[in-house]
Amino acid sequence: MAASSSPLAVAVVVVAAVVALCVGGGEAQLCEDYYDCTCPDAYDIVRRVLIEAQKSDTRIFASLIRLHFHDCFVQGCDASLLLDTVPGMQSEKESPPNNNSARGFDVVDAVKAALEDACPGVVSCADLLALAAEISVELSGGPGWGVLLGRLDGMTSNFDGSLDLPAPTDNLTVLQGKFLKLNLNDVDLVALSGGHTFGRVQCQFVTDRLYNFSGMNQPDPTMDATYRAFLSQRF
Repeated sequence: MAASSSPLAVAVVVVAAVVALCVGGGEAQLCEDYYDCTCPDAYDIVRRVLIEAQKSDTRIFASLIRLHFHDCFVQGCDASLLLDTVPGMQSEKESPPNNNSARGFDVVDAVKAALEDACPGVVSCADLLALAAEISVELSGGPGWGVLLGRLDGMTSNFDGSLDLPAPTDNLTVLQGKFLKLNLNDVDLVALSGGHTFGRVQCQFVTDRLYNFSGMNQPDPTMDATYRAFLSQRF
């Protein structure tokens, strides 16, 4: 079901993902004008493909933002989420947090093809995801900003690391622990979690709290009654 849209919250989540989660080598070299000489139309190319994709998939902007987040939370913003399974390496796509959940890969492929046609071998997939996330925020009614570019693509997938992505069943303590591992604080946790108010959620992640919390056939007593009534009308 559709959740309430908050473009400003989405903007915060992407900023947090790009800046705070982009750990590791090369961070100091990131800059807005990285492709100005080698692929000056990169931003416009990505934007054009996303506008076209949204005509047949109204969810795609939210999905691309989430895709960027799920990539960045595992070994930094290196596009490792895009790698397929090969002998000796299992893809992050196949982990429970992503399998049948992460989406938008076909649009990423379309963007990459358009970029390769214009400037072969120049724009990294990691930067593509960062640009797609920012443009998705802007096209959804949120603010725009200069995306820092210059990331290198990772060559390995981290299936085990993707198992540690924040889960809808995690309590506050568990979530704080997962964020702390990445040197992120409660402000980052609130921002990134708040980004999930944008887009859609599978009913299975909500109905237990509304109707059968802890198997007691009762709603979660900690939920605000007014908010619970609002959700009950939608699920």
